[in-house]
Amino acid sequence: MDYLLEALLASAKDGGEILKKGFYGSKNVEFKGEVDLVTEYDRAVEVCVVQSLSRLLPSLRIIGEEGAVVNPQGKLTAYVDPIDGTTNFVHGIPHTAVSIGVWDGSIPIAGVVYNPILDELFYAKIGYGAFCNGSKIAVSTTDNLTKTLVATGFPYTKTERGEDLKFVLDNLAKILPITRDVRRLGSASLDLCYTAKGIFDAYYEINLKPWDYAAGAIILMEAGGKVVNERLEGLNMQERLIIASNSAIFDKFILALYK
Repeated sequence: MDYLLEALLASAKDGGEILKKGFYGSKNVEFKGEVDLVTEYDRAVEVCVVQSLSRLLPSLRIIGEEGAVVNPQGKLTAYVDPIDGTTNFVHGIPHTAVSIGVWDGSIPIAGVVYNPILDELFYAKIGYGAFCNGSKIAVSTTDNLTKTLVATGFPYTKTERGEDLKFVLDNLAKILPITRDVRRLGSASLDLCYTAKGIFDAYYEINLKPWDYAAGAIILMEAGGKVVNERLEGLNMQERLIIASNSAIFDKFILALYK
């Protein structure tokens, strides 16, 4: 296996041990926003992952959700979400993960998403395919919107009752009546991985941060899926909207969102 990917896997597993300990233990919950939670385990996992990456890949630039910035002049950038799905983590819902995605500017390189609670380890490197627990994964072949299971998420900015909430409600009104159903599980990285694995057929979400999608998007691409921004172009690390699906339903799904 490629050394870069091995380093990402080792770092995610190290962080996952702390996540797992916190999931089953007591937590001190703080607020970054009105409904945006953070715990001491978010910070501890980030410290662990950053230290591991820095040791294994010393030239890597690292940006973490909880504020870590390492080696800002590095060519490759790792975006770290120490606990993607903190609200799930706090409430004991096992849909939560460590996410590490490496990009060279707007060029995807490799990604790992690890849910230690359900023992799901997703990973991919561009050109080598996507895997879950060592088995190759691929997107679904669903090509009919009425048979499509869609994942989405709700932004923390919903509390402002502004444009982001309007986007959520307007697009649910478009998508929900014409698809099999919509799921909101609370972890963007895992939603992208579940789309990569063919559990979901499509996914969209507004107001994400780069650490939310950096790894999952790569895994989805390598599983045969498509992922674009609101301009229907390839991703950079400053996207407002992510739209993803298998290749068979992609055009129909885009038309449904943009009608």
